[in-house]
Amino acid sequence: MSGDFPEQAAEMLQRLRGATPRVHCLMNTVVQKPVADGLSALGAIPSMTSSVDEVSGFVAKADALVVNLGTLDDQRRQAIRLALDTVQDKAKPWVLDPAHCDYSPPRATFAQELLARGPAVMRANASEFVLLSVPDTVVGVRTGASDLVRQGERSLAIENGHALTAKVTGTGCLSGAIIAAFLAVERDAFQAATAAMLVVGVAAEIAGETAHGPGSFEPAFLDALDRIGPAEITKRARVAHAQD
Repeated sequence: MSGDFPEQAAEMLQRLRGATPRVHCLMNTVVQKPVADGLSALGAIPSMTSSVDEVSGFVAKADALVVNLGTLDDQRRQAIRLALDTVQDKAKPWVLDPAHCDYSPPRATFAQELLARGPAVMRANASEFVLLSVPDTVVGVRTGASDLVRQGERSLAIENGHALTAKVTGTGCLSGAIIAAFLAVERDAFQAATAAMLVVGVAAEIAGETAHGPGSFEPAFLDALDRIGPAEITKRARVAHAQD
C-alpha cells in the first residue's frame, strides 16, 4: 500500500478541496484561531461553538466532527456528549484528540469513555496514546518524529514533518481537525487519517525551508497548507510500513 499511497493521498486532497467539507471543532480554546485558519487554508469550513444550546445544531450541519480535550470543563463535557449524540444519530465521522490526558487521570477516564462511543480515529502523542485502550475498530494515530497510523494489521509510518511544529502551539490540534476534514470525503478511516498526516507533514517540511524560527514558521505553514498540491505530495512523500 505504501508505494501507491502518495497518489491516493493527492487525490483525496483534490476531493477535499472540491467538496469544501464543514468540520465542527470542539477545540482547545487556546488554538481555535490557528485551527480555523488551517482548515480554511486547506479548503474546509470550520465552526467552533461549544454552547450546549447550539452544538447539536452545528454538528448536524457539519460533515465531520473533531473532539479535542485540551481545555476541558463541565460545560464542554456536556457539549461533547450532546455533539456525540448528534454524530451517532446522523452517522457522521468524528475524531478524538485526548489532549493532555497524561496530565489528568479524570481526563484520561473521560477519554476512555469517549473511545467507547466509536470515533473513526484517535490522534494522540506517545505519552497520551499509551494511557488509553484503543478499540480495534478505531484508527490510532500516534504523532511524533514519525507519525504512526495503525488499525489492526494495517500500519503505516509518515516520516515527513519538521521539528519547528513542536514549537508552535496548535499544530497537533490542527492535525486532528485535518483528519476530520479528510474523513468527510473518504470512507476508509485508515486511508483518510494517513492522507491527512502526510499532507500535514509535507506542508511542515515546505514551511521549514523558509522559516527562521517558530514565529516565521506558523504563517509559512499556513501558506503551505493553502498552496500544497498533488505534485508536492507525490514528490516529497516518505511513507513506510511501520516497524512498531
